[in-house]
Amino acid sequence: MNRTILRTGFIALLMGLTGLVHAAPKVVAITQIVEHPALDAVYKGVKDELTEEGFAEGTDVTYMHESAQANTATAAQIARKFVGDQPDVIVAIATPSAQTVAAAAREIPVVFSAVTDPVGARLVKSLDKPGANITGITDMLPIDKHLDMMLRIVPDAKRIGTVYNPGEANAVALVEQLDAKLKARGLTLVKAAATKTSEVLAAARSLVGNTDAIYLTTDNTVISAAEAVISVGERAKIPVFAADTATVSRGAVAALGFDYYDVGRDTGKVVARILNGEKPGDIAVTGVEELSLHVNPAAAKRMGVTLSDDVISSAAEVIE
Repeated sequence: MNRTILRTGFIALLMGLTGLVHAAPKVVAITQIVEHPALDAVYKGVKDELTEEGFAEGTDVTYMHESAQANTATAAQIARKFVGDQPDVIVAIATPSAQTVAAAAREIPVVFSAVTDPVGARLVKSLDKPGANITGITDMLPIDKHLDMMLRIVPDAKRIGTVYNPGEANAVALVEQLDAKLKARGLTLVKAAATKTSEVLAAARSLVGNTDAIYLTTDNTVISAAEAVISVGERAKIPVFAADTATVSRGAVAALGFDYYDVGRDTGKVVARILNGEKPGDIAVTGVEELSLHVNPAAAKRMGVTLSDDVISSAAEVIE
């Protein structure tokens, strides 16, 4: 009888301990370089996808979330803090955050998101076989399609201006591509540098008189202060176009791009695969393929441009 009682108690204890182990939620730490609509949408998409994948917040997974507020030194501090906390996965949104996490985390799985050129940023060896402890989702822009869209609206534009942060690898890679693709069309790129958000307005003002249109990439420094560029465009009657569709609701004329919420959802799928046991280095880096046109007729009018009925009718979203 005593043996039976002891055996029963021991089994109950094991079952209780198993239940406790099972109940311990996974920890996902998320760092983003700055808060703006596109990157915030990535963050939301990651969490929503993990919920759909069966990781209920509080029960199956808990989150840590930090923004570096566009400061790379702060991003490095966040990365070191997260590594010390030993989460199950670190998600790094945007190139600067991804680079700081990759430098700090040698064993913890890392999933980057909204990184334009992960190979050029030295995050992975190749897109097909990332290797090591890192993989993710790229937001490499279809610049040729963006130029087609822009020239469809302003066909006489010869000089295209852009504001960018020369200290951000993501921004430099995009500007180099933009320059090459404009030259191939016989057009000229006019660049204005802004190393921090407080410099964006002055950089945009320097383009006045030198450009026929302004195109904004997904440069995080600039997109965080997109309203500054848009205000210059309105005053000088220079149409402002964007790669990020969320910027259209903020006053840009048009954007042809993917929804950064979808980027977040795809990122969440990768995180779920890792939480379920896959190695990040074995998961290929992919991007979002579907593009949609967003237009803002009122913003176009303020910048001296009229959107044709054909352009408006082809848009997935028209901002009223």
